Amino acid sequence: MALNQNHTFEDLDGIKCSVVEKNCSPERVAFIKDLLEYNKFKVVVVGSPPAKIAPKPAVEGETAPPPPPPAPETFTVGVSDVSFNLINALFNGELLSKDGKIVNPNFWKQIARLPKEDDWYWKK
Repeated sequence: MALNQNHTFEDLDGIKCSVVEKNCSPERVAFIKDLLEYNKFKVVVVGSPPAKIAPKPAVEGETAPPPPPPAPETFTVGVSDVSFNLINALFNGELLSKDGKIVNPNFWKQIARLPKEDDWYWKK
């Protein structure tokens, strides 16, 4: 049971894990897995169950609506270290990229590149 929504636990493949991210695409799983394994974490990846969609009630005289398209394949990523908290790891600078630089939230979210040491915001 989690103390708050930022630090959740689940049994993934029979291993008690700290959940890193849910409903990830295969590309996102590859990125997260490479990064966390580089930082010496044991990563566990399992398929996420599809979202439950309530069927619309049938109306008399109408044909049945077509079935919804299949849900995209998503995954849940966790690490076997139950003390791992993603928020703390990002903001405390505990994760490193393969270049040896500290991973920031933008790099984790794959929004921007890693900042350079001489890349100051006031010089832009």
